[in-house]
Amino acid sequence: MSKQINVALIGNPNTGKTSVFNALTGLNQKVGNYPGITVEKKEGVCKLPRGVKAHIIDLPGTYSLNASSLDESVVIELLLNQNDKDFPDVAVVVTDVENLKRNLLIFTQIKDLNIPTILVINMADRMAYKGISLDIEYLEEQLQTKIALTSTRKKIGIDKLKELIANYKEVPAAPCVDISKIDENYFGALEKAFPNQLLYKLWLVITQDVNFGKTDRKDFDAVEDFKTKSKGDLKRLQQKETIKRYQYINNVLKKALTVDVTQAKDLRSKLDRVLTHKVWGYVMFFFILIALFQAIYDWATVPMDMIDSAFAFLSEWTKDNLPSGAFTNLISEGIIPGLGGIVIFIPQIAFLFLFIAILEESGYMSRVVFLMDRVMRRFGLSGKSVVPLISGTACAIPAVMATRNIESWKERLITILVTPFTTCSARLPVYLIIIALVIPDGSFLGLSYQALTLMLLYLLGFGTAVISAYILHRVLKIKSKSFFVVEMPNYKLPLFKNVFYTVIEKTKAFIFGAGKIILAISIILWFLASYGPGENFNSAEEIINEEYATQDLAEDDLDHKIAQYKLEHSYIGIAGRAIEPAIRPLGYDWKIGIAILSSFAAREVFVGTLATIYSVGNDDEETIKNRMAGEVNPILGGPLFTFASGISLLLFYAFAMQCMSTLAIVKRETNSWKWPLLQLVVMSVFAYFVALLAFQFLK
Repeated sequence: MSKQINVALIGNPNTGKTSVFNALTGLNQKVGNYPGITVEKKEGVCKLPRGVKAHIIDLPGTYSLNASSLDESVVIELLLNQNDKDFPDVAVVVTDVENLKRNLLIFTQIKDLNIPTILVINMADRMAYKGISLDIEYLEEQLQTKIALTSTRKKIGIDKLKELIANYKEVPAAPCVDISKIDENYFGALEKAFPNQLLYKLWLVITQDVNFGKTDRKDFDAVEDFKTKSKGDLKRLQQKETIKRYQYINNVLKKALTVDVTQAKDLRSKLDRVLTHKVWGYVMFFFILIALFQAIYDWATVPMDMIDSAFAFLSEWTKDNLPSGAFTNLISEGIIPGLGGIVIFIPQIAFLFLFIAILEESGYMSRVVFLMDRVMRRFGLSGKSVVPLISGTACAIPAVMATRNIESWKERLITILVTPFTTCSARLPVYLIIIALVIPDGSFLGLSYQALTLMLLYLLGFGTAVISAYILHRVLKIKSKSFFVVEMPNYKLPLFKNVFYTVIEKTKAFIFGAGKIILAISIILWFLASYGPGENFNSAEEIINEEYATQDLAEDDLDHKIAQYKLEHSYIGIAGRAIEPAIRPLGYDWKIGIAILSSFAAREVFVGTLATIYSVGNDDEETIKNRMAGEVNPILGGPLFTFASGISLLLFYAFAMQCMSTLAIVKRETNSWKWPLLQLVVMSVFAYFVALLAFQFLK
C-alpha cells in the first residue's frame, strides 16, 4: 500500500483556489483552526489514479512569501519546516489566467525551496472571452514545471491535475531564479556560513523572523556578517528580489502569453460605476441587505418552527414512553431540548451563509468592503465588519462566524466582541412582551409608540456596537497590521458547488464547535431547574395538594402550581432569590431573577420561564402579560411592572450577554476563553448599571 501524499494548495486570493480544493476533495474535507491561532485550516482527502490517496491542505491565500499577516506566516512556516506532519511532498500553485503575471511571483518563490511545484492555470473558460492564448509547452519548459489548465466551472483539467499530483516525482524541483545575483557578496557569505542549508530558506528565516528545522534565528545573530545588515538594507534586498522575479516572469510571458484586445469584452467597469458609486453604491447595498434579511426571516421561520415542534414532540414522546425517573427526565428535559437549542439555529446559519457565499462568489462582496471601509475604519473596524454587524440582527452566532474574512486580528476581534450588541431575533420575544406591558398605546407621526420603542432598541444596539468598537480600538494594545488592500475580482455567476460546500462547512463548524458547549450548559441549567435541596422541593406535590385541597383545581392547573413551586425551590430558584437584593434596585423581583438566569441558555427562554412561574399553560404572551401586570411590588406597593421597571428590563436585555450559544462560538472563533468571559463580564456589568440608572431616574 502506497503512502499518502501531502499536497499543499497555494495561491493568491481570488484565483479560484477554493474551487480547485472543492473539485479535488468534494465532501471529504474538514475545517478547523491551526493549533493556538485563529487562522482557519482546511484539509481534505483526494483519490488519485492507481489507488493513491492525497492529503490536501488548502493554505490561506497569500500574494508572496514576504509575510505581512498571520495567514501568510502560516504558509511560510509550513513550507520551511520539513518536520511538520503536513509538510508537502508537492505544492500546487493555483493561478488565474487573467492575472498570471502577478500570480507567478509566489510560484517562483516556492520553486526556490526545492519543493516539486505544479502550476494550475485556472478559469481557462475565460480565455476565449478575454482573447487570451497560452503556449503551455513553452511555459512548462521555462518555468521548469508541469501545468494543468483547468476550469472548475466547466469541469476541465481536474483529472489532468490528479494525474500530475500522482506523478509528482517527475515534476522538476529546481529553482527558476538565482536570487544570489542581487548581492553576490552577501549571499556568498551566507552560503559559506551554512553550507548544508538551502540558500532561499536561509534568506526567508532572516527576513521573516521564523524558524525551520533545527536552525534558529539566534544562530544568525552570532554571525557578524549578517548582524551588520540593517532592517532597511534587508528591505531593499527584498525589493530587489521582487524586481528580479518580475523581470524573469515578464520575459517568459512575452513569448508564452498573447492577448487580443479586440476580442476582450468588459461589462465590469459599467457595473462598478453603479455598485461602487459614493451615493448609489450605498443605496444598492441597503436594498440588497433588506432583501437578504427579509429572506432569512421569512425562509428560516418555517423550518425553525418545524424543528421546534419536532423536538417538543420528541421530548413529550420520550417522557410518555420511557420509564419515569431521573434518566428519562434528563433525556426529555435536558438532552433533547439542548439538542433542539443547537439544531434550531441551523436554518438561520445556513441561509445567512448561503447569501454571503453567493455575494462573495459573484464578486460583489469585494465592492461592499471597498465601499464601507472608509466609514467603518473611523471606529476601528474594517469594511468587512459591516456584514457581521448587520447579520447580527438575525442571530449573533452566524454573525460572529462571518468575521473570518477580516484579515486584521485586531479588527476581527473588535467585530466579534461588539456584534452581540446588535438586536438579534432572540431578543424580540422579550422586547414584545415588555413593550406591550409598559409602553402606552398612541402614535407619533403615524407610528405607534410601541413600534417606535422597538425601532429605538434596534438603533440603540447598533449605535452601542459602533461606539464600543471605537473604545476597544483605543484600549486594546494588539499589534496587528492593517493595510486596506482589496482585490476587485471579475463578476461571475456563483458556482453552485462552492456555495453548497461553504454552507455545509459553516453549519458543521457551528454544530460540532459551539454545539458541544451549548448542550453541556443546557444540561447544567436543566439540572439546576429540576432539582433542589431540602423538603420544600422534595415534597412539592404533597405541599401543593394540601394547600389547594379545598379548591376544585383542574389537573393541568394543579400540575402548573407544582411546577411553579418546584422551580421556586430548585437550585436556580434559590439562586434567583439569592440575587434578588442585587436586582431589586433595578425594579425586579426574584421571579424575574429566575427568568434572567434561565434565559442565559437562550434569551427567548425568558417567556417560557415566566409561563412556568406564573402557572400559564403555554407561552401565550397575552396571558403572561396579564399575570405580570397584576404583580405587586412587595416593598413599594403598587404594580411591580411600571414604566420605569419595564424600561430598565428592556435596557438590561439590550446590553447583557444573555446567550451561551454566542459565548460558545466566540470561544471557538478566538481560540480562548479569555475573550468570551471578558465579553460576559463587561456586557453584564454595563447592562446592570444602565438598567439601574434608568430605573432610579424614571421611578
